[in-house]
Amino acid sequence: MKNNNTTVFTLIFIFIVGVSLQAQQEFQGKAYYFSKTTMDLSRFNRGGEQMTEQRKKELETRFKSMLEKTYVLTFNKEESIFVEDEKLSSPVSSGRGFGGFASSFAPGPQYKNIKDKVYLQDQEFFGKQFLIKEDMEPLEWVMGKETKQIGQYLCFKATAKKVSNEVGFGPPRPNNNENSGDETENKTNKNEPEIVEVVAWYTPQIPVSQGPADYWGLPGLILEVNAGDNVMLCSKIVINPEEKTEIKAPKKGSVVTQAEYKEIVTKKMEEFRANRGGGNGRQGGGRR
Repeated sequence: MKNNNTTVFTLIFIFIVGVSLQAQQEFQGKAYYFSKTTMDLSRFNRGGEQMTEQRKKELETRFKSMLEKTYVLTFNKEESIFVEDEKLSSPVSSGRGFGGFASSFAPGPQYKNIKDKVYLQDQEFFGKQFLIKEDMEPLEWVMGKETKQIGQYLCFKATAKKVSNEVGFGPPRPNNNENSGDETENKTNKNEPEIVEVVAWYTPQIPVSQGPADYWGLPGLILEVNAGDNVMLCSKIVINPEEKTEIKAPKKGSVVTQAEYKEIVTKKMEEFRANRGGGNGRQGGGRR
């Protein structure tokens, strides 16, 4: 009798574990984010002249498709893929010149595996395919006590600092030390990495350590991120959608690190600026 009870309990335990594993594998969520990046339009001033309101509106219209986008984060307990939702993002301008060049900076699908600590990004740049690969290192999050409501979810604040991997597609910012005569100081400032302050809002109501883009590592889904000039805000969440999306790690392209890819883009950017007049304000795509 005792052996029979042991067998029954063993079978029940195996069944419960099996159901639990299946539930984890089948669990999936979709989070929709609106991303907006602000740009310092004064960098496009021509010959030191103050930009007119008409010129500002022209530039805002031209860059809107690159500065305002909608993304979808598909996630489960271990993996996620963050892709642009082209149906909901601002339409891309078909213009030539600098605007056309800048459209090459749109990030490709970003895959995260928090179990294996692998980050992959499928990235096309000027007709060449790259596969950005990094070992995932969590940010040193500082957990705050502040809360706020985002939709139906109670969110908690967390802050961190990170090295920016962004490459600006506008004209170079003016160097305040340009006339100081201290060339050593100028070179040092140029080579120093840019540190970005990150403010994130996460909800423990969705207990997955996922988030948009390359953000993760908090005890709940990240619904909002403020970092530098960029804001990403979740507008909609669907848990266990009827139609599941296969989360696949990208595999094609020349494998590079984030730093190596940034160097490639930066060199291309410098070539473009040199060909367009050395960043003297004529990058706006010429006269209209």
